[in-house]
Amino acid sequence: MSKFVESLKNRRSIYHLGENISLSNNEVEELIKEVVRETPTAFNSQTQRVVILFGDAHKKLWSITEEALKPLTPEEAFPNTQAKLNGFAAGKGTILFFEDTDVVKSLQEQFSLYAENFPIWSEQASGMTQSNVWVALSEENIGANLQHYNPVIDEEVAKEWAIPASWKLRGQMIFGSIETPAGEREYMADEDRFKSFS
Repeated sequence: MSKFVESLKNRRSIYHLGENISLSNNEVEELIKEVVRETPTAFNSQTQRVVILFGDAHKKLWSITEEALKPLTPEEAFPNTQAKLNGFAAGKGTILFFEDTDVVKSLQEQFSLYAENFPIWSEQASGMTQSNVWVALSEENIGANLQHYNPVIDEEVAKEWAIPASWKLRGQMIFGSIETPAGEREYMADEDRFKSFS
């Protein structure tokens, strides 16, 4: 098995996270930047934008999320939601993934023949970016999980960290030390998923 496939297998959703990772904040930041730079985008559009939150900023995000979800969650279900969010806050940090919609609109104007595809291609690049960052963190023995509280938190996040209006939030990746490893992964049957022809 190739090292690449092994890396893909090792990338798991880790929900019990801590703060005890071996990399410094600066090393984590540099790793993320390098991965984002090397992830392909259609027309080399580089539509991905990333905000990395450590320490108080990381904890603030999950406080914002709790406040946003409280009025939207049935009272009896809120303690479970709160426990989940506290689990995210216990990690080392959060990566906010955005797409720059101004770049997408500009490309739509420049290449009208492909206009309807640019938002799709940007989303695809966003997914690749998130996956690549996740695998890179995993290779450093850093656990992570990916959440999607957008658009519920978008306005407050933009206000708190002065996010440009053209940046659209696409996902939140919490990362940290692996306090409890993931369980066994289940796969659907190959015959239901793949076809091959000669």
